[in-house]
Amino acid sequence: MNHTLTASPKSLTSTPTGPRSAEPAAPRTAVGEPTGAARKGVPSAVRSDPPRGDGRYPVAWLHIVAPRGATPTATSKCLCGRDRSAVGGKRVLALIEEHEDHRDRCPLRAPQEGRTAA
Repeated sequence: MNHTLTASPKSLTSTPTGPRSAEPAAPRTAVGEPTGAARKGVPSAVRSDPPRGDGRYPVAWLHIVAPRGATPTATSKCLCGRDRSAVGGKRVLALIEEHEDHRDRCPLRAPQEGRTAA
């Protein structure tokens, strides 16, 4: 048997002889881009009328940690700048009382005398 190897004309490419302009790259799809339904015009689940808050927002925080068999700790923080902490059962209980008292006296929560409405 006699086998001869011949090059296929498809694999031959010509080498460019001079400079040529760059071709723009194809646009890439973004990661997480919706496929299917979103492209077909399906209405989104976004509500046109989002729920509004009732005007309240947190001002003071009391964080208590009391794991079983360990020493309890607590921190009391307020937007007015108050920042207290306590370690031990009696001191944590005292800090809880101080925190409750501060809620009534905090300048951010209590109405200020002499303040005029805008």
